[in-house]
Amino acid sequence: MNLSYIHHVAIIASDYEKSRHFYTELLEFPIINEVYRKERESYKCDFKVGESQIELFSFPSPPKRPNQPEAAGLRHLCFGVTDIEQTVSDLKKKGIRCEEIRSDPYTGKSYTFFKDPDGLPLEVYER
Repeated sequence: MNLSYIHHVAIIASDYEKSRHFYTELLEFPIINEVYRKERESYKCDFKVGESQIELFSFPSPPKRPNQPEAAGLRHLCFGVTDIEQTVSDLKKKGIRCEEIRSDPYTGKSYTFFKDPDGLPLEVYER
């Protein structure tokens, strides 16, 4: 088996336009492709994140996530950064509230969390 990298993470937004703006304008992820899937009444937008991607979906009235695969939510998504202080400063300048920077007790690396428009937890972790 050759599972060598994560290709993408999929997120279902409750407000597609708000989430699209957050990921493209505030986090500055470039759009790879965006389509409207009429048969599912669903938008799908792919963003480039380093060598990986985020797939952002819309669905009419997605249920809150107890455990269905087509519901809004994820545990958290973590982005590696080289300078966490600068990243947090950049996020705050864009009106994104971050938790205090903490230190991983096992690696000594710094990390913190912030949230997307649906309240999904996003993490930045200093490499």
